[in-house]
Amino acid sequence: MAHSKISPIEELIEEIRVGRMVVMTDDEDRENEGDLIFAADKVSPELVNFMMRYGRGLICVPLSSEKVKTLGLGAMNPAAEDSMGTAFTLSVDAMKGISTGISAFDRSRTIEVLANASSQRSDLAVPGHVFPLIAKDGGVLRRAGHTEAAVDLAKLAGLSPAGVICEIVNDDGTMSRLPDLLRFCSEHHLKFGTIRDLIEYRRKKEKLVARVNEAAMSSDHSGWSILTYQSVIDSAEHVALVKGPITGTALARVTGACFADDVMDAIRKKPQSQLLAALRMIEREGQGVILYVNQSSKAISMAQNIQNKNKWVCLPEHEISESQNQTELRDYGIGAQILKDLGCRELKIMTNHPRKLISLEGHGLHVLETIAFDFSSDGAQTEPSFNLQSILSF
Repeated sequence: MAHSKISPIEELIEEIRVGRMVVMTDDEDRENEGDLIFAADKVSPELVNFMMRYGRGLICVPLSSEKVKTLGLGAMNPAAEDSMGTAFTLSVDAMKGISTGISAFDRSRTIEVLANASSQRSDLAVPGHVFPLIAKDGGVLRRAGHTEAAVDLAKLAGLSPAGVICEIVNDDGTMSRLPDLLRFCSEHHLKFGTIRDLIEYRRKKEKLVARVNEAAMSSDHSGWSILTYQSVIDSAEHVALVKGPITGTALARVTGACFADDVMDAIRKKPQSQLLAALRMIEREGQGVILYVNQSSKAISMAQNIQNKNKWVCLPEHEISESQNQTELRDYGIGAQILKDLGCRELKIMTNHPRKLISLEGHGLHVLETIAFDFSSDGAQTEPSFNLQSILSF
């Protein structure tokens, strides 16, 4: 149920367009934190000083990946993102027009340079006092983060794909939560919105994936099909094994694991094969989805894999975003759009490592529960047989 103090996305876009700040949180959970956001095109010393004085968090500048490439900014740590999946570049200062770089005036000048369409790498000094962030292509439809929300709002307002964000911290040094954020917005006359609503706003107008192929999957049991989807962002291909049609609550496994490895493990009947376990569990349930989301920056083609059956191209382990230590997950938007296209609404997620999916409801999906994998079979006589070799000729 929407909170009466949450503003429609259209109002937030207008605030951003005219150069005012807004506050955004993931959704209406009381424990969520919030960020101040404004468009980098509209930066001023006064806005930066407000963030420094009242926000108290780290002031960062989310940029589109294209803008980051234009500026020649490398990742702060090429091997990893931070624990929340935020992609920092090297910190920067403007090369000209500043003193020490730390004042509101100096940081405002640096942000101006970052937002300027004609700026180049030579206009920036490294390291500095402003922290650019790389937003995921596809924005909040791909990753439900404040970084992506800031860039999305700026673009929707007709401005450069660059924002400025700062976490809001209470007077006592603790992070502001929903009740604190609502009081903060009331005190400073700021509009308040959620990333969940921004996802819903954008998904009604845009899609990041397209269904490109579908065929029946050979099995002792009817109703199984294999589908491929393609991302409009990078042409990456994704695979769904579906027992359907999907109606009501569906079992779902969504993974960034190597599809080829999983298939080969299942063919060999590896005891801990999650693919075999998921196939059995869905067969017993009567409907469900096993979704392989291609997370490689190389956009490996399923067609290429299929044409080279004995030379499967798999993702290096470090590229698979299934960290067992993460308790929250934001970079799930591609998978969510595919699940929605398949007719899913309410989900029972198969996983041994449950994580909170931030703002998932914005995609029109709701997780009812998580279920651990059951690696036991029903015995050789009754266990359903799946012709997994048929996948190789799909």
